[in-house]
Amino acid sequence: MKFKRKEMTLLLALFVFLASTITAPAAHAVSASSSFILLYIDKSEAFMNEEQIHLDAPATIINGSTYVPAKFLGDAMRFKVEWSDATRTIQMTPPGYDIVLDADNKRVTTNGVDTAFKSVAAIVNGKLLVKLTWLADYMGAKYTYNSELRRVEIVHLPTPEGIYVDQDSNSRPVAKFTTAKPTYRLGEPVKYIDLSYDPDAEGLVSYEWVGNKEVFFKAGKYPVTLQVSDRHGHVSPVFKGFVTVVDETYLNEVEYPIYTKPVGGFIKSDWGTIWSHFNEMPNLPKKVTEVTDRRLLVSDSPEEFTEKGILYQDNINGKARLYADHINGTQQKMTMAIFATNNTDKPVMIQTTNKGEVYPSVYANLIGSEASVDFLLNNVYNEKLTVPPHQTYVYAKLPDFYPGQGVNLFYDVETDGELQISFGVTDLKLTPTTAQELPLLGFTGHVRGTFPISEIKWDIDATSFTKTSVLTIGDNKTDPFVKGYDVMRKMNVENGGNYGVVYKIHANKPRKMALMIMAKGGVFKGPFKINGEIVPVPASGVITAFDGMEVLARTTGTENALDIEFTPPAGSAFPIDLIFYPLDEKK
Repeated sequence: MKFKRKEMTLLLALFVFLASTITAPAAHAVSASSSFILLYIDKSEAFMNEEQIHLDAPATIINGSTYVPAKFLGDAMRFKVEWSDATRTIQMTPPGYDIVLDADNKRVTTNGVDTAFKSVAAIVNGKLLVKLTWLADYMGAKYTYNSELRRVEIVHLPTPEGIYVDQDSNSRPVAKFTTAKPTYRLGEPVKYIDLSYDPDAEGLVSYEWVGNKEVFFKAGKYPVTLQVSDRHGHVSPVFKGFVTVVDETYLNEVEYPIYTKPVGGFIKSDWGTIWSHFNEMPNLPKKVTEVTDRRLLVSDSPEEFTEKGILYQDNINGKARLYADHINGTQQKMTMAIFATNNTDKPVMIQTTNKGEVYPSVYANLIGSEASVDFLLNNVYNEKLTVPPHQTYVYAKLPDFYPGQGVNLFYDVETDGELQISFGVTDLKLTPTTAQELPLLGFTGHVRGTFPISEIKWDIDATSFTKTSVLTIGDNKTDPFVKGYDVMRKMNVENGGNYGVVYKIHANKPRKMALMIMAKGGVFKGPFKINGEIVPVPASGVITAFDGMEVLARTTGTENALDIEFTPPAGSAFPIDLIFYPLDEKK
């Protein structure tokens, strides 16, 4: 004997609902094909295909209608049955439908349409029960009732992919993927090939992956799932695949990020491991050439001035580089200028060939980095100023800066005679006599002086090395500080950090390798120019050794040359390490 459809109901037995005493039945395996389910009235035992299952809430009959357990059926028929603590509601999502059951407010909402709760559902012993006649069409299931055996028999056929499932006559999308290879080695990047599609050709708007790691370092078979959504909010069934990893090494966990991290990416590791490993790296051999055709004037002391005056002063004749880094330590707005005084009997022309300037800022790392970027761009300048005999002109005037703000500047100049250069700060209006009226300020421990070297060339052999190697900048050991003379103190000095010096590192036909930087000395922010391209380090903020290594560049082994230009940015700590890591051809 069969019940008529209007006389049958489906029990939705859910997990904890409305009270702490309510418990959730366990989820069960779901067949990819049709499912045959047997539910016995008032008995906790049920069957799904050949599997016997124990239910927390048995099928039952209320007012002549049959009810069966919901969470179990949701799992079996592959739709969501979910309790929300936040809203105290239960959501069910049979294909094409969104059903919200709200027992507190005694209503059920199906795709936005409300129904009285008591007309389709009831709560028995803390379990939510729903009538079969109301839910059957949503489930895509056929059912009968065997009165002799007092059991409900349900046959569920999964909704075929791509058929119309909702009132808007729109199809469910289909999730699908494969991998480029049937098996992968340890540390070999996995390539996932997306084969998902929308039968309506409207496009997919979201992907939900689970387990799709880019690499695996242990052999095994790893499950990966994918679910996609279309623009109408229709969600595909979950597609499940596997990544098989065999016990053969492609890259180990240390090598993998070095081979694969993009330029600008960080390679993090245990601090102690990094420090011990990279302290043992050999130095990459280099041929050092000190270029002496341009004098370097460095004005960095007093770095933080507390009164107006001349910060540094010396004569130039021919090529020179003017470098200054200062902070306004007064309580008022100040103006910084570079004065050019001609003490000869002939006019002297001064020409600017390169410069690096930055607006005043309270961020020392920022101004040092930005001025270095500007200078390494090496833009073409042809600014000329002629200073008459026994006159003083303002060669450069920087924007006014306020207490706590700093400035950093580079100027490459050439003159056809001797000029006295004075770096000065004042709170007064600049006049031709300002430089003569300012006092000479005292030394406070930072770099100040005139140095014969403003450029250092390193020719390196990056063709034949086979071990990870390093070039260190600014350690005063493998990279000695340039020696000079402070004419204001009449003392020999050294350029600690080699600020204002440009390093030019050149390699012919470099091998395939990764080039990385470690800020070993402390906080660092600054640019490199690699084969003509500015590479900021880091892209934003600052780095330290605790951040690991940042990838600066990779070579393929086919380049004719590798050229690196760098100047130590003001506000950054030294030394830094440039790490050259040889890369093998991987197949």
